[in-house]
Amino acid sequence: MSWLDEVKWDAHGLIPAITQSESTQRVLTLAWMNREALSATVSEARAVYWSRSRQCLWRKGEQSGHIQRLKELRVDCDCDAILLMVEQVGGIACHTGRESCFFRIYRNGRWEVSDEVIKDPADIYGR
Repeated sequence: MSWLDEVKWDAHGLIPAITQSESTQRVLTLAWMNREALSATVSEARAVYWSRSRQCLWRKGEQSGHIQRLKELRVDCDCDAILLMVEQVGGIACHTGRESCFFRIYRNGRWEVSDEVIKDPADIYGR
């Protein structure tokens, strides 16, 4: 059995992929991978996800330049979730221009923005 066959893909052939910064240990994002994305992540040593909205492979940073260099890859005990430890190039993982996609924190009955924008998305992706 290959290492890819050990992964428990969901009914759509996907697995959640949590991405964490190797240097800060901060969770950067949660995305999805299919078999091709996971295989490409290993062979290219960079994060490659499956875009559920576009229905295609998504190489993190292909537009922004903020690629995620793979440092370590893990699977959880049930083989139904992936953890990527990465070097986040440029320090920005979120399309909003922030370090992490998890930039809102629950406080006093509402979500508050906890992280500042590092770079305006218009400057990253164009207007």
